Amino acid sequence: MVQKDTPNERAEAKRPRGRPRAYDTDEALARARDTFWQSGYSATTLDELSAATGMNRPSLYGAFGDKRALYLATLERYVDANRAAMDEALGRNLPLGEALQHVYDLALGLYFAAGSAPKGCFLIGTAAVEAINDDAVRSILAKGLQAFDRSFERRFSRAQRDGELDPNADPALLAKLASAILHTLAVRSRAGDTRATLRATAQAGVAMLCAAGTAASRR
Repeated sequence: MVQKDTPNERAEAKRPRGRPRAYDTDEALARARDTFWQSGYSATTLDELSAATGMNRPSLYGAFGDKRALYLATLERYVDANRAAMDEALGRNLPLGEALQHVYDLALGLYFAAGSAPKGCFLIGTAAVEAINDDAVRSILAKGLQAFDRSFERRFSRAQRDGELDPNADPALLAKLASAILHTLAVRSRAGDTRATLRATAQAGVAMLCAAGTAASRR
């Protein structure tokens, strides 16, 4: 049996709530992320977050909690999205070198987004600063870096099974080196290196990684 609403309940249902329902969670988090990305966590104000998301302070608090909780949510989503993108890129049926270069090209496309100054990696550029004094940020940073390592490691292990890498190569070690190249692209893009220069760096890194993997038995 469906219970009918009383007049008081109908009036209550029509009454505006404290948080508008028109906001889109994904869009709000993306705009908050971009605001933190631009200014860093500490320098970003609630007024800036409110303006970016189109939500007033009570709405922000109601939807996401305080500024720190919002920042943590943006970090988590960034890590998840980039891990998925890496897995998709590395999972393509490409030779190892092309797969690695594809990941670095995707990263450079993100770091050098059209219409804005080079901004590097959101995780490395902001969380590396806040991790010193915030255990939760440090945990997300570590989890993100480890996830990227694992994505690379799976691809190197696959290359080893397919005969692209020497059986004596160490996929875990190669993965950390591959991640280190990614970190370099992130930091140097913010420091002023050009996209062309960084792509050349990535190409040299890919050649080094592939050579190291195939030369393992000769060491």
